[in-house]
Amino acid sequence: MDDLLVTPGPGAPRGLRVPAAELDEQFSHASGPGGQGVNTTDSRVQLSLDLVTTTALDEVQRTRVMSRLSTKLAGTVLTVTASEQRSQRQNRRAARERLAALLREAIAPPVVRRATRPTKGSKRRRLEAKRQRADLKRTRRRPGGE
Repeated sequence: MDDLLVTPGPGAPRGLRVPAAELDEQFSHASGPGGQGVNTTDSRVQLSLDLVTTTALDEVQRTRVMSRLSTKLAGTVLTVTASEQRSQRQNRRAARERLAALLREAIAPPVVRRATRPTKGSKRRRLEAKRQRADLKRTRRRPGGE
């Protein structure tokens, strides 16, 4: 197994290289397509990476990844599963691509939104829509109530 390469992006301008020794691959029977071969081949792949012990991340990246992926972690281990293909090789490739994509997104610094004021046109459209909605509700009232 080769090292996992994460392409450069925000938060990792030179990309990342996760050593193959830090990745844990497990194989098991996959449900789904495969016919008779589904019971004899271990085509499902579970690829795991312990985020605390990996040497690929610096402390800023590690903190960012741990906080952003906290719902997907089992302790400090991030696990990705792939079982869509019949071939173990294709599932291995898919799991590695998913893990790289997760890391790339989690490492990116947060985008800060600049607060802006609504335009005159957007205020006018909002008030006009409120007037139309009020008129529609007014027509639904029982006659003679006023």
